[in-house]
Amino acid sequence: MSQHASLKKSSTVGAKRSVLKRFERVKLLQKRGEWTQGRTPLHLPKTAPEA
Repeated sequence: MSQHASLKKSSTVGAKRSVLKRFERVKLLQKRGEWTQGRTPLHLPKTAPEA
């Protein structure tokens, strides 16, 4: 019996993601200088990943 295509290991494991996790968004905002210390990590602005 063959394995379904959706269950096979994808070759795009290292592909660029269009969505960042919260900690990644905070790091990116810190790097850009748009993060103020003591700010809550909730309700963050939309942040495009770096190219």
